[in-house]
Amino acid sequence: MTTKEKEKSFEENLIELENIVKELENGNVDLDKAIEKYSEAMKLAKNCSDKLSAATEKVNKILKENGELEDFEVEE
Repeated sequence: MTTKEKEKSFEENLIELENIVKELENGNVDLDKAIEKYSEAMKLAKNCSDKLSAATEKVNKILKENGELEDFEVEE
């Protein structure tokens, strides 16, 4: 993954991924190009997944009164 790909926001990666999926679904891409696009799409999907996981982890933490972070757990 290049530095440029790492700098893209989640939304930019998602838009690029959606565009690749549309291209592949269209069916007007030769096999070699389709494999290249698929590979690129998988990298984008992983990047989006990683960013979502990191965001979920941050959201699931709460700040205690003393300023420390702790895992958020719902008590039933």
